[in-house]
Amino acid sequence: MLRKILSVGGFTLLSRVSGFARDIVLAAVLGAGAMMDAFSVALRLPNHFRTIFGEGAFNQAYIPAYARIRQQAGATQAALFANRVFSLNLAVQIVLLALALPFMPEIVRLLAPGFANDPQRFELAVALTRITFPYLLFITLVTLLGANLNAVDRFAAAAAAPILLNLCLIAALAIAFLFPSAAYAAAWGVAVAGVLEWLLLTLAASRASVATALTRPRLDADVRGFLKAFGPAVIGSAGVQIALFADTIIASLLPAGAYAALYYAERLYQLPIGVIAIGVGTVLLPTMSRLLASGDIAASDKAQNRAVALTLVAAAPFAAAFLAIPELIVSGLFERGRFDATASQAAGAVLFAYAIGLPAIVLIRTQVASFQARGDTTTPMLVSLCAIAVNVALKLLLWRDWGAPGLALATAAGAWINVGALFVLALQRGLVKTDRSLPLLALAVAGAGAVAGSAAYLVAPRILTAVGFTSETKLVALALVGAVAVLVYALLIGVALKAAGLTRLLR
Repeated sequence: MLRKILSVGGFTLLSRVSGFARDIVLAAVLGAGAMMDAFSVALRLPNHFRTIFGEGAFNQAYIPAYARIRQQAGATQAALFANRVFSLNLAVQIVLLALALPFMPEIVRLLAPGFANDPQRFELAVALTRITFPYLLFITLVTLLGANLNAVDRFAAAAAAPILLNLCLIAALAIAFLFPSAAYAAAWGVAVAGVLEWLLLTLAASRASVATALTRPRLDADVRGFLKAFGPAVIGSAGVQIALFADTIIASLLPAGAYAALYYAERLYQLPIGVIAIGVGTVLLPTMSRLLASGDIAASDKAQNRAVALTLVAAAPFAAAFLAIPELIVSGLFERGRFDATASQAAGAVLFAYAIGLPAIVLIRTQVASFQARGDTTTPMLVSLCAIAVNVALKLLLWRDWGAPGLALATAAGAWINVGALFVLALQRGLVKTDRSLPLLALAVAGAGAVAGSAAYLVAPRILTAVGFTSETKLVALALVGAVAVLVYALLIGVALKAAGLTRLLR
């Protein structure tokens, strides 16, 4: 299991590193003003729908069903099921695209009402979103092919696919002089990336003999079971997206630059989510689904405990750094070109607020697996909707006085409610058997993270004074401060886990 997680996490790390390179280029070329705000909306809208109909809901309903059919009925029946779902999915996406493109001004006006007061920014957002929206069609097909590959323990291609988006955006911005503006170049980079990701996953699925083909959709028992699970999963994923839609709507009412602050801070806190939470969740769900289908409940519990332990140990340094030195992280990575010190300060404040909820956010997928691996998508949906209700209520309460950081703080509060409720419900229903050593491990991780964060906070001003305050030297200072903090954390957590006999949880 650890090897598989490292495989997914390794490629996801490459994706995030290339993503940072992409965002550095975006910050330098588009800055943190109106043009970046318009592109952020153009990128957010297809991603919202992708998360609702693609990665979130689809994987939750599809992977357990596909794994069960393949385990119990064989590869041929699983392939038939996959082909029928693929054909149905493609038809839905084509209809959605045909409806969305002509009504894009109304969609942008609905989701970014503040843009209506700035006709130039509004028209740019509409034009860019029309270019990026077809990305949704291809990425949902990528999600299905990735789910098939994950079900047969092939994780690399799906984890590596997002790298193509980053490379396409960098390449497009490099030839931005061929487009009306750099924002148009970035939008076309997104559209091309969708096609390339689909081609990559199609090739990988063909080699693994899990590729899909068009067939006449038929609502047999397996497809009906998938749709029955898919409905609550869509509602649950839509609930999460409602909070993000709220961010999009409210940020459009804030001064120019609010979108950019949210975008760059979100890109940073998405690093541990992508490398750790998604890596662990991608492996854990099919693993638990197979073990439960074969009746090995004890092995399923062990897999889940190991996933929680790995998630806690790996995520703590990120949370500590985001809380201790958020502005240095933003300025060291992005402060150059059109991205100035004011933009760094704004994005750093948002990153700090996001960090408060980071431990909860990375743990959600390990807790959702308790239900989804058993085919229960309704309970996570209800929990998610309750957490989102609190999240949105807090956004409406905080945005006027707190601005973009208030939106991020509401997201953090919703994440803690979500993961806490899932854990309590799973415990009450006997769906999870927590290892008795996990609370001690969590305490050791928290202590080591707090000391490492304190060390970073204390040495950062001294290192900055020593190396200087230019864009280049801030990046050097960030690297040095990060090295100190990582060394402190690694030493402390290593000693603590070994002394308490907790290393077995990570093996």
